[in-house]
Amino acid sequence: MSPRGVAIPDVRDRLFDAAERVLANEGPAALTSRAITAEAGCAKGLLHAHFSGLDEFVAQLLLDRFARTAQQAAQLPGRAGKATVAENLVEVALALLTSVNPAVTGLAMTRPAVSLTVRHALEAGAPGFTAIQDSVTEYLDAERRLGRLADGTDTTSVALALVGSVHHLLMTSWAGAPDPREQVERLAAQLVGGATAAEDVS
Repeated sequence: MSPRGVAIPDVRDRLFDAAERVLANEGPAALTSRAITAEAGCAKGLLHAHFSGLDEFVAQLLLDRFARTAQQAAQLPGRAGKATVAENLVEVALALLTSVNPAVTGLAMTRPAVSLTVRHALEAGAPGFTAIQDSVTEYLDAERRLGRLADGTDTTSVALALVGSVHHLLMTSWAGAPDPREQVERLAAQLVGGATAAEDVS
């Protein structure tokens, strides 16, 4: 355990990772500030030194995971012309699906203070689903310019359908639910069904 007064590098990431391990191993009911710091090997009061309380901590954990996925999605336009359109869409969709432990989204839905904090942060411009959707649209526009999507493809609607569906799957994932990865793969194939023929011709 880190001694008091000693700075801990990347303390937020360390606490976030510890919280996800607690959730995975013991479930949402076990998520307390003490359990998180114990799992992280930190002093008991460290979480409250960086966050106003557990609700803010969970909100910032969720926002951090969304931001990471948004950063990954921002690289998607650079993949235009590589692999297939469907494969590239599946990659970013799966990154979003696996970015957050379903238990974290469950906590956000059941703790009003968490939901409110996340909503206000996203409204203020924190990277989230809108940023991811914008990156997908930019990517699809690039593929359309390359001729791998039909000229009439409504790229904004395709991006909305993909990201909106993933958002739904992310918020409704629980034990025993169908594997969302298979659903995402089928959805991507359907959304760009016309693109396969275009790619084969090019």
